[in-house]
Amino acid sequence: MNTKVFELSFQDSTHNQSQVSSHEIKVADTKNKSLQVLEADRTPEQATFNLSTYLSERQALVERALECSIAVVYPEKIYEAMRYSLLAGGKRLRPILCLASCELSGGTVDMAMPTACALEMLHTMSLIHDDLPAMDNDDYRRGKLTNHKVYGEDIAILAGDGLLAYAFEFILVQTKGVRSEQLLQVVAKLSHAVAATGLVGGQVVDLESEGLKNINLETLNFIHTHKTGALLEASVVTGALLTGANQEVLQRLSRYAHNIGLAFQIIDDVLDITATAEQLGKTAGKDLQAQKATYPSLLGIEESRYQAKKLVEEAKAELAPFGEKAIPLMAIADYITARTH
Repeated sequence: MNTKVFELSFQDSTHNQSQVSSHEIKVADTKNKSLQVLEADRTPEQATFNLSTYLSERQALVERALECSIAVVYPEKIYEAMRYSLLAGGKRLRPILCLASCELSGGTVDMAMPTACALEMLHTMSLIHDDLPAMDNDDYRRGKLTNHKVYGEDIAILAGDGLLAYAFEFILVQTKGVRSEQLLQVVAKLSHAVAATGLVGGQVVDLESEGLKNINLETLNFIHTHKTGALLEASVVTGALLTGANQEVLQRLSRYAHNIGLAFQIIDDVLDITATAEQLGKTAGKDLQAQKATYPSLLGIEESRYQAKKLVEEAKAELAPFGEKAIPLMAIADYITARTH
């Protein structure tokens, strides 16, 4: 096929409250020089890093923190509904990205954990609402009945609302050892990522695009850099914001996250076609049934995988200056294109 240009509009970290100019990635131009340096300078630590162990250990830390984050009090039903979806499992990729970014920037797991939990609350809110009959209308999520199938649509909507509001309170009340101005930057970044400027805006264009035959690559990129990518990007950048990282670090992490966010969605689209419902933990083939434009529908499955791989390579190249501190984030980037669910 002809060379495609991915028009990737994204928001830089809110520490300067300004919009970063549109970032274009030509799929045939992959920063080969940077990648060759990364491979040539591969250290014993990189060679022996076990991503599976890392993800498992970090996931366990996040699960313990989430378990303690919401108690069941009166009125019990709403807290039970919030906990039902929040504790339903999942990869916990967003919290783990936040923890890894914070450590790369000189911070600690403890100082980042409240923000990591808040990210999972916000992500869970988006899943509860996305599964509603008025949205994507799904019966299963993470292998379990969706929230509205258990508690009803009314409580499911309120459970999502409850998680959305509580996430910001949780950051401000639970975070220790971080300056107030840095916490405000984190809250502003997350607010931007889930508002009409991010997740909500992407969801609107996604709904409006269902069934249309003329959706192009530019529109599809807009949908997913907002609906999926904005919160992924915020997950990485907020970890660094907590440490007071400088603009260069924030911009590199933002570009890294932007690229893996789009790669993540491309692979999601591929898996919706190629994986089973058991593998996905949700209904397979939903995009095709809803007549949604997807990357495979525009590019084909193999070309979509190729594009995802190129985006991951560019993401990793952004991390080259950080050396061994970036090993976890580099490994997570590779995991995105290798995953099966």
